[in-house]
Amino acid sequence: MDHRRKKKLTFVTILLIFLLSGVEYAVILPTIWRYLQTLEAAPYFLGLGLSAFSLSGLLSGPLFGYWSDRTRSTKGIILFANLFEIVGNFMYFMGYSKWLLLSSRFVAGIGTGAGSSIFGYLTRSTALEDRAIVFAAVMASRQAGLLIGPGLNIFLRLCDFQLGPFVVNKYTAPGLFMCLLWTLLELAVLLMYWDLPPQEGSNSNVLVREVEEEGESDEEKLLMSSEEHSGFYGTVSSEQLQPTAGCSTDSPSLPPPPSPLPLCIRLNPFKNVMTFLSTDLLREEVMVLLMAQFITLFNQTALEAMVTPLTQKYFNFGELENSVMYCICGLEVIITFFFLRWLTGRMAEREVLALGLIVSNISCVWCLIFLTNPQGEFCCLLTEFIIGVFLQVLGLPFVSVSLVSLFSKITAEKSQGFSQGIRRSVGGLATILGPIWAGGLTGNLYIMLGVMMGLLTLLSVMMFFSYNRLVEPRIVQHGDISEDCG
Repeated sequence: MDHRRKKKLTFVTILLIFLLSGVEYAVILPTIWRYLQTLEAAPYFLGLGLSAFSLSGLLSGPLFGYWSDRTRSTKGIILFANLFEIVGNFMYFMGYSKWLLLSSRFVAGIGTGAGSSIFGYLTRSTALEDRAIVFAAVMASRQAGLLIGPGLNIFLRLCDFQLGPFVVNKYTAPGLFMCLLWTLLELAVLLMYWDLPPQEGSNSNVLVREVEEEGESDEEKLLMSSEEHSGFYGTVSSEQLQPTAGCSTDSPSLPPPPSPLPLCIRLNPFKNVMTFLSTDLLREEVMVLLMAQFITLFNQTALEAMVTPLTQKYFNFGELENSVMYCICGLEVIITFFFLRWLTGRMAEREVLALGLIVSNISCVWCLIFLTNPQGEFCCLLTEFIIGVFLQVLGLPFVSVSLVSLFSKITAEKSQGFSQGIRRSVGGLATILGPIWAGGLTGNLYIMLGVMMGLLTLLSVMMFFSYNRLVEPRIVQHGDISEDCG
């Protein structure tokens, strides 16, 4: 099988992984509230159940990312992570008690940690100019799962039979269904996924291969010295781009070359980890993107946890109505992703990110005005609710696509799996705190939405002052240096 076909099948498999993650979310979220009620769980168990899934993903993401950085392999990681999805969803299907249900979401969440390895692989195997489009396609596949999931839930809610000692009904059927799907995906990864070498046309990947294959050559020393001066991975200042007399690489003006940080982490993961964090992650532009990741997902998951009790209280929505609502939201997100595919070729990532923040601020203001104290007739309340949800869903793809693409460009490529794991862990922390925050304040929406509005305002201020730094760094091309040296 040729390389092109392997690459296509691998990418299709990645899309299937994120598709199933969306399906799982969409078939479980509309029913987990009623499922917990049948097990006599307290209302706060809804927030705990949603947060347990995110907590395990938060812990496993950096570990799986570091594993992929060290081995340059993702297939084994995906196969291992899928086992947790299979076991976790089967535990959810069993559903003997509220504690087993809580544990099932924790176990299944470990499997989501493989996403950091996948994003690291995509960063290494795609060119810079194609990265936003690739990430948009991957995120759109998850949203397609969110669109398909509610439709599947319409049929799963009809289940009512006995399977050995287990009862299959509208609450337990999603667990059994997802267990079967993740098992089929395990076979798909075995047959259709390959760990392919980095993208040949990417300058940054050329640098990675040269550093790994040539070791401590003179050209590598010049490259690493340039990175030490600039403070950015793969960037140089205008003075450093000027050739020196004779192009001597042992010029006294250059400091001794440091060892590549990601390589240090691979050799001694604990001794140099703080140095790596301070030079690659603890930078202004990186911290702004991590803050954007946290605040966006915190607000999103808080609103999601609020929606189901809110629709039950004011509109008397059941599983069917909630499934249809999530289906419509998924359709809106997919249409937005197609629009972003066109937009990312005409706007910089930071401009798309700013546009998404504007929409998110408008959405939060709307919810703060109209949803904190709903009044009026049914049609009026429903219209206000639909507009608020529409605006919230509209802004999310703008922020998520631009954020992931830009983050992959301003962090070190050789440690991309670990960096993406940190980013996803920050998002996981947000998805833990969001439902807990909302679950305890469903009766006091002024406080809940007021804090969310304050966080968005803080992020907007940070974005304003750091806007000029939210650009991809210039990359030193090894071939150009050699050419200048004659």
